[in-house]
Amino acid sequence: MIPSAFTYHRPQTLEEVFELLGRHGDQAKLLAGGHSLLPAMKLRLAQPQVLIDLGRVRELAGVSVEPDGALRLGALTTHHQVMTDPVVRRHAPLLAEVAGVIGDMQVRYRGTLGGSIAHADPAADYPAALLALEAEIEVAGPGGRRTVPAGEFFFGPFITALQPDEVVTAVRIPAAAGADQGWRWGYRYLKMARRASDFALVGVAAAIAREGQGAAAAVRVALNGVTGAAYRAAAVEEHLAGRVPSEELFAEAAARAVDGVDVDGDALTSAEYRAHLARVYTRRALAEAWQRAGGQAAMAAG
Repeated sequence: MIPSAFTYHRPQTLEEVFELLGRHGDQAKLLAGGHSLLPAMKLRLAQPQVLIDLGRVRELAGVSVEPDGALRLGALTTHHQVMTDPVVRRHAPLLAEVAGVIGDMQVRYRGTLGGSIAHADPAADYPAALLALEAEIEVAGPGGRRTVPAGEFFFGPFITALQPDEVVTAVRIPAAAGADQGWRWGYRYLKMARRASDFALVGVAAAIAREGQGAAAAVRVALNGVTGAAYRAAAVEEHLAGRVPSEELFAEAAARAVDGVDVDGDALTSAEYRAHLARVYTRRALAEAWQRAGGQAAMAAG
């Protein structure tokens, strides 16, 4: 299948990108890795008259650790780089784990962190991880730059806080909390995937901090694929935080995984089965994250 005709631009600075977006408006589309946009163009579900390739904009590349310990990843960081970069693996192991289960090798080598976030497919893997890590999304446009908490970025299927003339420039992940209190964090991302595409029917990102007494000092759980946008499972977190985990407690907390959520049913699975998957995968992700935090003894005692 062949896309409709378009004009191709390959700017080298954000200022050039903004000028092109201002000139062409709704007729233009931004191209990062292209694994979502190009198939849509071939099917003529998207027919941009102008394609703006971000690949040479150096400001959108790079991985670094900031003075406050936060990890900053440029929007053009590929899934493969997120998965393998030693700095990412040390500072954000959950994000590296998520990148390793996105698509196949070809997708991971070309697809980008920023492109996936901006596209905001409800079944994509990154949003849940970014919510669990309490990440921030850096965006820029002709009107200036701003930072959006991940919890305020994803609104619905393919809908984000991005304005039409803005670009995702980077993702910022703060240093893990509680280091001065001796907290030890464990992370896990699990998903039930559509085998043909590896998109999640349900995905769960769990982060748990274990304190010295063996209690869960902090709990963050986020899900994707369940409804129109990734979300934090506040009821799960509240049930578990401050308590000494056990298999029974994990099951009780996971039973609240879809509380207050309008679970989607579709041609792939019913809403009832998707809700069941959400609870099962939440329990598993919590248990494995706790083990990675060194909580096996507390589990046995629970």
